[in-house]
Amino acid sequence: MIRLLLIMTCLTAISQLGCTTARQTKTIGGGDLGLVIERAKGSIKLVNTSNRSIIGSIRGLGDLSHASAVYSRDMQFAYLFGRDGGLSKVNLLQQKTVQRTLQSGNSIGGAISQDGNYVAVSNYEPGGVKIFNSKTLELLHNIPADYSNNEFSKVVGLVDAPGNRFVFSLFDANEIWLADLSNNKLDIKKFKNIGRQPYDALITPDGRYYLAGLFGEDGIALLDLWHPEQGVRKILSNYGRGQEKRPVYKMPHLEGWAVAGNKAYIPAIGRHEVLIVDTLSWTQVGKVKLQGQPVFAMAQPDARQIWVNFALPHNDTVQIIDTDSNTIRDTLKLGKGVLHMEFTPRAEHVWISIRDENRVDIIDTASLQQIGHINADKPSGIFFSARAHRIGL
Repeated sequence: MIRLLLIMTCLTAISQLGCTTARQTKTIGGGDLGLVIERAKGSIKLVNTSNRSIIGSIRGLGDLSHASAVYSRDMQFAYLFGRDGGLSKVNLLQQKTVQRTLQSGNSIGGAISQDGNYVAVSNYEPGGVKIFNSKTLELLHNIPADYSNNEFSKVVGLVDAPGNRFVFSLFDANEIWLADLSNNKLDIKKFKNIGRQPYDALITPDGRYYLAGLFGEDGIALLDLWHPEQGVRKILSNYGRGQEKRPVYKMPHLEGWAVAGNKAYIPAIGRHEVLIVDTLSWTQVGKVKLQGQPVFAMAQPDARQIWVNFALPHNDTVQIIDTDSNTIRDTLKLGKGVLHMEFTPRAEHVWISIRDENRVDIIDTASLQQIGHINADKPSGIFFSARAHRIGL
């Protein structure tokens, strides 16, 4: 009888505390999570960045051959943009897809607004941008990139900007558009003749400048978002392939441009170098010679080093630039198919996807030593939830 009373008393206390008599459910904070794209399988690996481990996987996400992701403000949800036009909303804590829609025939990326209420997707086919409610994925605005006689341009370089704005470039139309939702209604400003064939773009970490690289001519188109009334101006007219025409094996990804202090480190198209640009005057002030054609040039969050990967035939290599001396600190040979790099929020580690080796290496940024790895099927993009609180990512 005494034993029965003790059991009943314990059960009553547990009930009052809101506990369970079974095993405790482990709570995971969203800020410690991330995902790795498995491009060939249409799936993602969910990872814990502190434990350096895989915590789950999600399948059935379509064509992820050029996929990217952004995060909700609470870091619970990731929004994936697939090449097949799929927009998927994934719950990282529950490890499942909660919503998915095929919103176009060919998509090339997306962004989430400053307040987290809008998700925008840029499309090749049909050309344009669609804006969705982030909670329901209800389509709110369809912006066709119609520029001449019912011709539609491929849209590239879509980023979020302060003030609940989105900025994007029209590859075929040679234009930059600014979509403003600050008053919960859509207002679009169009900037024409900005340069031939803008192929990708970025926004500076402070959200002020939008820069679009030009494939059809040397130079970069720059829009000051503090003063959009001043229009777009062309800078770095010698940037690009220049006088020496070389084959371009893989276009640089401009989102990977690295800003460290008042210097930007920009991968040069078709050249074996990174250009150093003063972000106050937007003039070139130097360059760093590299082993091959750079694809991504990414700054650690502490801006102490720039990590660069390469197109074929040097896609097994990463070079690290010391931003104090602007010299190569080291060269790492990691394996064929180095595709993407992602830093932990305070820069102690970098995760690097190595597609042809079916793994992601984890490297200590101080010692440059590998401290771990995870296995993944043809990994490409790596996206940590800390991106939720960074402009343009």
